[in-house]
Amino acid sequence: MILEITKGQLKDGIAVLTLRGSIHTGPDCRRVEQEVEDLLRGNQTRAIFDFTGITHIDSAAIGTVVRCYSKLKNAGGMLRLAGCNGMIDSSLKLTKVDKVIAIFPTASAAAEDFPHPNPSA
Repeated sequence: MILEITKGQLKDGIAVLTLRGSIHTGPDCRRVEQEVEDLLRGNQTRAIFDFTGITHIDSAAIGTVVRCYSKLKNAGGMLRLAGCNGMIDSSLKLTKVDKVIAIFPTASAAAEDFPHPNPSA
């Protein structure tokens, strides 16, 4: 299944990338990283990957998720994962990604985990 990526925005400027289909080595991984680079160019450093519609993720794609996390963190931001069910959840736990990147049942729950921006900053 072809990877579809939809960009959205939640409160406090949190970007949500809703992914559907499969994420495989090559063009899919590059597309996901490109989306994060686009966010960073727009000074958006807080993001959620919503995996609710993902049916398969390979090891290269897991590496891509970790790289995206690192890029956002290095820019002073954060990445949260949401909707990781079945094989996706198992793969992330097996590779211990869940020890580094927080995983939530929904994008809304993930958004609640972000610190609220300081209005005086």
